[in-house]
Amino acid sequence: MLNSEKVGHFIMSRRKQLGYTQQQLAQKLNISFQAVSKWENGTAYPNIEVLKDLAIVLGISVDEILTGSEKETEGLSYSKAGIDNAYTDAIKRGMAKYMQTSDKRVLNGIGAFASLYDIHFPELKNPVLVLKSEEPGSKQKLAREYGYTESIGYDLINHLVNDVAVMGAKPLAALDTIVCGNAEKDTIQTFVKGISEACKFNECSLVGGETSIQPLVVKSGIYVLTASIVGIVEKSRIIDGSAIAKGDAVLAVASNGLHTNGYSLVRLLMDKMPQIKLDKIDGLTFIEQIMKPHTPYYRAIKDLLGRDLLHGMAHITGGGLEGNISGVIPDGLSAHIDLSRIKILNVFKYIRQNGSIRDEEMLRTFNCGVGLVLIVAQKDKDMVMRHINQFYGCYEIGQIDSGKNRIVFEKHIDWL
Repeated sequence: MLNSEKVGHFIMSRRKQLGYTQQQLAQKLNISFQAVSKWENGTAYPNIEVLKDLAIVLGISVDEILTGSEKETEGLSYSKAGIDNAYTDAIKRGMAKYMQTSDKRVLNGIGAFASLYDIHFPELKNPVLVLKSEEPGSKQKLAREYGYTESIGYDLINHLVNDVAVMGAKPLAALDTIVCGNAEKDTIQTFVKGISEACKFNECSLVGGETSIQPLVVKSGIYVLTASIVGIVEKSRIIDGSAIAKGDAVLAVASNGLHTNGYSLVRLLMDKMPQIKLDKIDGLTFIEQIMKPHTPYYRAIKDLLGRDLLHGMAHITGGGLEGNISGVIPDGLSAHIDLSRIKILNVFKYIRQNGSIRDEEMLRTFNCGVGLVLIVAQKDKDMVMRHINQFYGCYEIGQIDSGKNRIVFEKHIDWL
């Protein structure tokens, strides 16, 4: 005879063991969470239509549900280790719609052992692949906490595309990796949707990836995102800073905020001053400001590539202006940056004031309003600025001169 309380307690124990809430279990079964609640308090049994699916999700047999206990004689299974293959297969099927592409160079789709990409470029004499991997840092933790799971996909891809574009490369294809403790279908598909849409915006394709469920390694509800990208550039058109010359102009291209750097410091500030989360900055809450997606620069610069206009470029990420610009300045030259000319965004002024952060720390940790730096000849700077200003603010902040130090800061930031 069935014991409703025993059955309900068994379902609840198994659900909690897998790290599901009642709502999450209900979503997996496409039923109301009230039904799950009734099962668990012993006032109702799972009906026959849902019983099989419930067994699959919980990684047990129908008999075990009805008896309210696991069979001691049954062997180990992957589902009992916390991984439901049927459910993860359904997640992969859901991902497929976001990985559809019109790019004829993509030769296969989801489900293959590896992704195939045709790299025949007859217009390139000496094609060079440009490769990069990245992760969105601790911003991804805030994304989960505050509902920006799709937005973080844009952060990840935009950062990657910027990194290959400053080498003069056209982005081709990306691969993503999602590591989690338990697979929440809606969350994973939202991540993939954001990554896919960002790829399309940046004129490249999401060709594959990996979703790794590791319940004994990663806590339930935790997601770790990474991605890799490949771009291509003609060898003679690589932008590595070697063309930079004395007298060149240093141009700043505006950021929209923090992009993907400095979030460990920001989270420390939020822990000390939790009330700032809803403070308004330029009409948006602090959370809305800091969760803006990383600005994508490829579309703004692509028509300038291959024309000997851009002598050097630096994507301003971790390490700030000094850490990133110095990497492209040749020996014997120095980028003299007039800090007073930088157009500081109000979100950085807010962080500096509330965190009592020194200028040196701000410049080392954040982009402070400059997301990209272009180094061009004086004769070309006006044309380049006009072009970039069609997309983002662009203005001159310095000049290249002779010197031992690759970067020299002059004057001071105007924080008013």
